[in-house]
Amino acid sequence: MTGAYYRQQRNDMRGFLPENPCRVLEIGCGEGGFIAGIPGSMETWGIEPNAAAASVAATKLHRVLTGRFEDVADQIPRGYFDLIVCNDVIEHMTDHDAFLREIRDRFAEGGVLVGSVPNMRNYKVLFDLLCLGDWQYRDSGIQDRTHLRWFTAKSLRRSLIDAGYRIEAFRGMNGSLSPRRAKWAWPRFLFGCVLIGLTLSAARDIVHAQFGFRIAPLK
Repeated sequence: MTGAYYRQQRNDMRGFLPENPCRVLEIGCGEGGFIAGIPGSMETWGIEPNAAAASVAATKLHRVLTGRFEDVADQIPRGYFDLIVCNDVIEHMTDHDAFLREIRDRFAEGGVLVGSVPNMRNYKVLFDLLCLGDWQYRDSGIQDRTHLRWFTAKSLRRSLIDAGYRIEAFRGMNGSLSPRRAKWAWPRFLFGCVLIGLTLSAARDIVHAQFGFRIAPLK
């Protein structure tokens, strides 16, 4: 992955944040730009497997653990964080369900988890699969070659609920149905329009590239 990947600000996720969280942990924090800019936070922790990005994050955050979540889980205090962030993270995990269950006891009273995942049901991906019979891994995006898990809105909601969370906010993000100047752009656009029309808008979530959410562990 390029250095730009680790410097993403993810301003699109700020609308999911609770007001003035005191102690914050971001899993997959990159260079720390997102979590360092959360207003009201007094103590910021990050977990980042890329050593170079983690070293940059360490100049912005109070504590950074270098490694994957499962490698450093025993160093994360229990019952401590008001906010845990995992933007575009759980799709990289070998067992995201186990992660969602294990992270539950790291929350302080009233704590929440905010995160995002790519939308496997995006109309461009569906067009390539159904019309072109193709699946091509890429360096970033929905078909990122490092993804181990894929989600639709329904499957993501099910995972969050089954892991013992209440969904406080959930919405599609970063996408629109438009015929941009790219190969197969117009056929993809028409395919998306037809699919949404045939399903009487039940498939309108195909326009989104990602889903964002805020969840709280059930008592």
